Amino acid sequence: MSTTQRSPRTARRGAVLVAALVALLGLSLAACGGSGSSDQASPSGQQAAPKTLTVSAAASLTDVYQQLAQQFQAANPGTTVKFNFGGSDQLAQQVVQGAPADVLATASSKTMQTAVQAGKIQGEPIVYATNQPEIAVAPTNPKQIASFTDLNKPGVTTVVCAPAVPCGAAATAAEKAANVTLHPVSEEQDVKSVLTRVETGNADAGVVYVTDVKSAQGKVQGVTFPQATAQGVVQTYPIGVVAGSPNAQLAQSWVSFVTGPQGKAALQQAGFTTK
Repeated sequence: MSTTQRSPRTARRGAVLVAALVALLGLSLAACGGSGSSDQASPSGQQAAPKTLTVSAAASLTDVYQQLAQQFQAANPGTTVKFNFGGSDQLAQQVVQGAPADVLATASSKTMQTAVQAGKIQGEPIVYATNQPEIAVAPTNPKQIASFTDLNKPGVTTVVCAPAVPCGAAATAAEKAANVTLHPVSEEQDVKSVLTRVETGNADAGVVYVTDVKSAQGKVQGVTFPQATAQGVVQTYPIGVVAGSPNAQLAQSWVSFVTGPQGKAALQQAGFTTK
């Protein structure tokens, strides 16, 4: 046998060694490729980036908006609705001054116009609901308040909203309609503060909304009065997307949701009249 010729056994060993090297190289390349591909999520597995929708809303919308937020978040995974509740006049001023907000919802068209005239609302606001005043008193009505005029009875402490706030404007309009001048012990910055004063016994009566009395069922009792339906007393509720919102599309979705069938159903259940 020539020394330059390889034996069959030697050839087989060489082939096995080459195959092993090729297999090892393949595994190494696969590992490198696997490492690179694991850093990129497949299109089908990608999740939408979390978003926060900031809604500035009148205090009288607190309960119904929080309820609607749960439904909206469930329908829009990854979305969190953050609220800024307060007096409508203050909220409108905050938006005018550039406070971060995607949606503005007030308890009167007058306060909404503050933001509209400053160019801070995208398009025309939508008026989607109305609310009317009601007198909140302690359960069983110990002071026997039966009319708006009774708020001036001796020994009755009454609280109202400040005149610039929609619930305060409603109380002022009711005074004119009833031809009476109230002497409140305090003027609160939002309707929930008035309600709290009555709930805690720090006032005998407070001029709030029908919806507030309903939300505090068992804690206060409502007294209706005919002047509550007079012109200028009933308050309208407009809503609009804040101009320049970084979440304009999502904000419009919230507006459509609130003014749509689900929103109307929740508002009606809360005591609002919807349009």
